[in-house]
Amino acid sequence: MQPTLDSINAAAGRLQKYVVRTPTLPYYGLDGNTHFGNTEVCLKMELFQRTGSFKARGAINTALHLNEDQRASGITAFSAGNHAIASAYAAKVVSTSAKVVMPRTANPFRVACCEKLGAEIVFGDTISELIDIVEQLQEHEGRTLVHPFEGKYTFEGTATVGLELLQDVPDLDAVIVPLGGGGLISGIAAAVKQIKPDCAVYGVEPQGAQGMTQSLAAGAPVSTVKVSTIADSLGAPMHMPMSFALVQQYVDEVVTVSDQQLSEVMRHMFTDLQLAVEPACAAAMTALLHPLREKLAGRKVGLILCGSNIDQNTFGHYTKQ
Repeated sequence: MQPTLDSINAAAGRLQKYVVRTPTLPYYGLDGNTHFGNTEVCLKMELFQRTGSFKARGAINTALHLNEDQRASGITAFSAGNHAIASAYAAKVVSTSAKVVMPRTANPFRVACCEKLGAEIVFGDTISELIDIVEQLQEHEGRTLVHPFEGKYTFEGTATVGLELLQDVPDLDAVIVPLGGGGLISGIAAAVKQIKPDCAVYGVEPQGAQGMTQSLAAGAPVSTVKVSTIADSLGAPMHMPMSFALVQQYVDEVVTVSDQQLSEVMRHMFTDLQLAVEPACAAAMTALLHPLREKLAGRKVGLILCGSNIDQNTFGHYTKQ
């Protein structure tokens, strides 16, 4: 199930007319690169992706593999936001229907995005209830699950981020990737390590959602993760075998950052880069400014800016001083 370079390139070809080849830009803030000392920083601007996050790549790649019967029955997904939006868009791409299952606490802005894309929304309370509803939709309506972070086609889709990054900046020393369920970092790490084995790959989790850190320590994916963080896009409630195995194989280290650090970097990215980002999108830069600062000093580092689905009120709440 591991993405090969051939399968990653094939996915890039399939996705070409449906996703944006997001730019990779040198850090271009008001203070140049001085915020990072002598470290050269490149930004992979995946927040400019269709649906506002990288999730479109995996969801569309999965949807493009549906057969005729599966398209007739439609797809389903469970998510608090970004993956639900991406799945709704993927359904439009392949002319099928989407019924997405979201928690009642989901941000109204993200719910509205799903509805605007034509998805039907079903609400639940706990993660177990969301999964139970999805299983019922699969059984009774024949819908195909588009998983938020697990699966061959998901990994191939997210691997195209790493492929593009190294095409743009082939001499990178390291890549820092936000880590929730592991779907993004699994694909990126698989691509990066097969193209440039000496390029280090670092994952970054919020302190309030350290599921992959716990999984790596246990030697197996944990089935339940306690989540308490403003970075809800990184708050995966469990981990899964395939993504865990790819992280275990290809990722050099997983570090953690605090919600306070994320908020500070969100403010910095707004004032210095003119970008209003969700907390998950600030994670890679936060890791470089905090736990990885000394380790990567003087190196050429790629940061994955993974998404920006956040409303004005929530952004203002998280960035107020």
